Amino acid sequence: MSNTNQIDQITERVERLLLRYEELQRTNALLTAQVSALTQERDSLRSRLGAARARVDALLERLPENASHSQSAPLGAS
Repeated sequence: MSNTNQIDQITERVERLLLRYEELQRTNALLTAQVSALTQERDSLRSRLGAARARVDALLERLPENASHSQSAPLGAS
């Protein structure tokens, strides 16, 4: 009888471990999907940032040379 009881306990523990393993697999799959989505979002944001920087640099190049000096001069120094 003691042997049967031990086998039942072991069986129950194994079943619980299998359920937990399946839960962890589902959780891991969800987390992997989230990491993938966030990686894509980060890459997209980096690309947009690079494009915005390029546009700002292009606009700065178009500014006349003396316009940048007059804006940085202190008030009343003209």
